[in-house]
Amino acid sequence: MEQYKKEFIEFMVECQVLRFGDFVTKSGRRTPFFINTGFYRTGPQLRRLGQYYARAIQANFGTDFDILFGPAYKGIPLSVAAVMALAEDGAEIGYCSNRKEIKDHGDMGILLGTPLRDGDRVLIIEDVTTAGTSIEETMPILKAQGDVDVVGLVVSVDRMERGQGEKSALTQISESYGLKTAAIVTMEEVVEHLYNRPCQGKIIIDDTIREAIDSYYRQYGCKE
Repeated sequence: MEQYKKEFIEFMVECQVLRFGDFVTKSGRRTPFFINTGFYRTGPQLRRLGQYYARAIQANFGTDFDILFGPAYKGIPLSVAAVMALAEDGAEIGYCSNRKEIKDHGDMGILLGTPLRDGDRVLIIEDVTTAGTSIEETMPILKAQGDVDVVGLVVSVDRMERGQGEKSALTQISESYGLKTAAIVTMEEVVEHLYNRPCQGKIIIDDTIREAIDSYYRQYGCKE
């Protein structure tokens, strides 16, 4: 596993973004782990998050695209942080996000940031995709702006569980829309790195939590 992936996993634990226990997801699934990117709250945290996204983007997509699009609301700070990190490495990428409501005065329209034009190559950035519903809302917004080329989707964590069928949400998105998808880390990598290994001075995933995770995936794990 690449070093930046290991650092990102520990960074999530440090920021309390990744937690283990007994939770219920938005889709109603009872899960032993929960990822809440709303806990990235400070300037230094967002700067580091942007750098990890930038590493994943460069590794999986390069920088041969024009716009990084972050769907409202969580995608807005993600897109800004990531393009700033990419700029530190010499890549000039525009950021763009959508408003939930169309603005009819001043900076009008549904978009924030760089306007989308015909021929723009767009990469979508999100936090975590579980069921793929967000991309269903995002694609029509992008296509309504012009003849843009959506090149892919990058997320922070691939939960590696079934979306609306038997395959993972990222695989379903890839097959349905013809997009390349990538994550900074997968849950398999998270478990591999944290299982019975000290992090932040304690064992995060012990035998009990590991069994709960394995049980969860026996029920909800994707079948590729």
